[in-house]
Amino acid sequence: MEDNNNIIEEQEETTTSTSKWRKTRTTVKTSSTTKTTTLTTPAKLYGKDLSEYDEVDVDALLAQLSPEEINILAKEVDPDDNFLPPDQRCSYECAKDPTGPLNRKKLIEHINKQALEAPDEPEFEPYVKGTVRGKKWVPPPRDDSEVAAEEQIAIDLGEEYEHALSDATQEEIIDLAAILGFHSMMNQDQYHASLLNKGQPVGMGWDGITKSTQPKLFPMDPPNNTDVEESIKRVKDNDAKLIELNLNNIKNISDEKFEQLFQVLPDNENLEVLSLTNVGLTDKTALLLAEAIEKSKTLRVLNVETNFISPPVIVTLVKALLKCRTIEEFRASNQRSSVLGNKIEMEITELVEKNPSLLRLGLHLEFNDARHRVAAHLQRNIDRIRKDLELRLQFRFFNNLHRKSARIQ
Repeated sequence: MEDNNNIIEEQEETTTSTSKWRKTRTTVKTSSTTKTTTLTTPAKLYGKDLSEYDEVDVDALLAQLSPEEINILAKEVDPDDNFLPPDQRCSYECAKDPTGPLNRKKLIEHINKQALEAPDEPEFEPYVKGTVRGKKWVPPPRDDSEVAAEEQIAIDLGEEYEHALSDATQEEIIDLAAILGFHSMMNQDQYHASLLNKGQPVGMGWDGITKSTQPKLFPMDPPNNTDVEESIKRVKDNDAKLIELNLNNIKNISDEKFEQLFQVLPDNENLEVLSLTNVGLTDKTALLLAEAIEKSKTLRVLNVETNFISPPVIVTLVKALLKCRTIEEFRASNQRSSVLGNKIEMEITELVEKNPSLLRLGLHLEFNDARHRVAAHLQRNIDRIRKDLELRLQFRFFNNLHRKSARIQ
């Protein structure tokens, strides 16, 4: 060991592209104390201090260089400027004269021709089927712990369970998989058959596991052949048999026919259900419908889903329900604007809370507050109507009972 009174000196130099000073650190260690002193000396470049180069005129230095020297200097520097064209940023320069104007098609054909005519690099060892060229890769030996972790764990279920499983049929094993929650091992038919306690479908035994169920093909809905003009005439004549009018999915209904229908709708006293889904209703015709709703006396269900009604006009329709106290169900989802907005939803919520007759509302409300308030109010309306119906039934029952007792006396 060295003597404690010896002095150990360490020097470190730190030089960066922006540093102009050289730092020298001297550490003195003794048996009792440690002293650190730092000496700062200016850094030098080509024997001169860096501060002397601050006032050098770079343009004057470049003016003294020859064109060849400037080209050499330009090749050493890559200007990181996106505004410069690539030929000025690249250091490669082609000294050949152009043979003519650029023809992209001929250039690609020439490149492909050169690629096909260029000979392949010779192989050091020819290819022979079945032989390995070079050194074959051999995986390193694995630890015993990794091998033991991947070994399958044998579970002793006992003689009773082993005997039951060995004699079980495919249907019983499928039911057992459903009970244990192994739904991924069964297809849809097997799973639903196990839930309903039915026999397995034919051809869907254990071999049918993880096979997808073929989708069922259902026939297309028949077109709506309702005669619009005849329906408008029946509404105008107040036909007693016309209780429900369904004009869904009829594309060629003009605005004039809608105006005729909405003009005669308030005078009708038999129509209860009006469906106008996917008929191309716009704001202009929807406003006429709102005016007709206010004067309607018998309409109970109104469906205007999948049309081109804007959110403010939907608010107008909901406001019209306040004057028409007979409508119990109103549906207007899937319109031109998929999102109503917070302001529109709050207006609809306030209007619904003022409506004592509305029982069902078909609108997509995004905000939780609006959904909860609307659902709570509709439930209160349903409860109130149910209580009124119970009271009416009780009143009729006791009234009939009183009449019978009076007749007996």
